[in-house]
Amino acid sequence: MMQVFMILPTTESVLMGQQKAKVNIFRSAGEMELASALEIVRIMKIAVEERGVGQMGLSGGETPRSVYKLLGSQPLRSQVHWEKVHLFFSDERMVPPDDAGSNYRMVEQELLSAVDIPPANVHRIKGEFEPGIAAKEYDRELSKMFPNGRTEFDLMLLGLGGDGHTASLFPGTAALSEDRAFATSLFVPHLGNWRVTLTYRSINSARAILFLVSGRQKSKIVRQIFDANEPSMTLPATCVRPTHGSISWFFDEEAAALINP
Repeated sequence: MMQVFMILPTTESVLMGQQKAKVNIFRSAGEMELASALEIVRIMKIAVEERGVGQMGLSGGETPRSVYKLLGSQPLRSQVHWEKVHLFFSDERMVPPDDAGSNYRMVEQELLSAVDIPPANVHRIKGEFEPGIAAKEYDRELSKMFPNGRTEFDLMLLGLGGDGHTASLFPGTAALSEDRAFATSLFVPHLGNWRVTLTYRSINSARAILFLVSGRQKSKIVRQIFDANEPSMTLPATCVRPTHGSISWFFDEEAAALINP
């Protein structure tokens, strides 16, 4: 494993200071997924020990699927007090929870079915509702869970799309400029569907943010993200800048192949 520590450029240095990102590059996707699962266990154990509860935001996608499967298997499963963990979702498609495209369904299959977590601790986005209603309900749920006005997830897991989107914060959508709500609905024109997503307000308040990226097909967009001189709405992932927390990237070698040292 190679670890690279770099300073990401920011135009908000007065507010945020020099934003450090810890970049971890692994030889294979399998090694990256295992390391990611171990890091999740470490962070959630600390959260439960220090605050009595762990709060984690979950990402959809195939790379997280493998990580969730590892978390739901032994020996990792028994290392987390799941009864003290609350799970949230970074985004969701407008489909019922049993639909093949549902992020909730994927998490339920790979993780929830394998661990002893109370149903009340799983805060899903109700994709079977009309988008605006689902977003408002999820926003209210987050407001109840985080009454001080900051989500402060102990850990926020994120992926990276080929156009630079993360969660469902897609280029050219109004969701990018939403700064009041914790969650919002949006229509994604090139996909022809509606989504509900966490906003930057929610994501950037996390104590720790962990990007999981694998595969040669992601190498070009990874290069663009790391070559960006400043946050840009055309590359939404560059606007993920934790206000007080840390940010880490976990790559396999193929995804990181074009990063400029």
